[in-house]
Amino acid sequence: MVPSAFLFHFLFFFSLLISFSFSDSDSDSDSDSNSVGPTFHRVFPRPLIVEYPEFEAGLRCGAWRVAGEANNLGAWRTIPEECTEYVKEYMTGKGYAVDLEMVSKEAEEFARSVPLGGDGKDAWIFDIDETLLSNLPYYAAHGYGLEVFDHEKFNNWVEKGVAPAIEPSLKLYEDVLNLGFKVILLTGRSERHRSVTVDNLINAGFKEWDQLILRNSDDQGKRAVLYKSEKRSEMEKDGYRILGNSGDQWSDLLGSSVSVRSFKLPNPMYYIP
Repeated sequence: MVPSAFLFHFLFFFSLLISFSFSDSDSDSDSDSNSVGPTFHRVFPRPLIVEYPEFEAGLRCGAWRVAGEANNLGAWRTIPEECTEYVKEYMTGKGYAVDLEMVSKEAEEFARSVPLGGDGKDAWIFDIDETLLSNLPYYAAHGYGLEVFDHEKFNNWVEKGVAPAIEPSLKLYEDVLNLGFKVILLTGRSERHRSVTVDNLINAGFKEWDQLILRNSDDQGKRAVLYKSEKRSEMEKDGYRILGNSGDQWSDLLGSSVSVRSFKLPNPMYYIP
């Protein structure tokens, strides 16, 4: 005797096969009189989507991260509490590393494709934090973005001057220098951190930039998108052609006086407007 469970599954899959076959053959005979060839309407058996509750949190957090990278979330202060482990695994695993490599590779290909003017005015802008230097050791101690940002604690970290290089960005940095771009570093760090920032950058392997622009007293309190737009406008007035711009925040890239191409590095840990 055929077990009832086996018979049920056999009949179920057989019905799906028949349904698919009829939908496929029907589509061959369905044509649009206004078109050159037949118009196919494949009616797939339902359901096609099977839900897996055990993966729900990961899927939701993955969707949240993609929405953030696409700038669809709007302003947010902390990561969702239920996504703490997801963000940790992403930042410390292969996902973040592979995404960084992809951004660097695409930026390098663009940089190699652009004809330069030869007058020393072709510029590539780099942000610093989470673009050239990684503050992951700091954020690992603060919930990978679960804690509300504390300026004083972060400043204490900056003043240690030990942030490591983001290796794919270091490679891109060296490549654009070798191609003949003028590198301009534009950061939201305060002018009082110039010395420690210079030392940290050099120790991490970054050298020969044309300018290092930090917030001075007149820039304090400005939203990042306004502050960086104003600085890019000043570059243009000085005759620079801003061809490339790399940053981990949309506020590094949007606004006015934008670059020909902008490259957004992944960062699901914090948002700066």
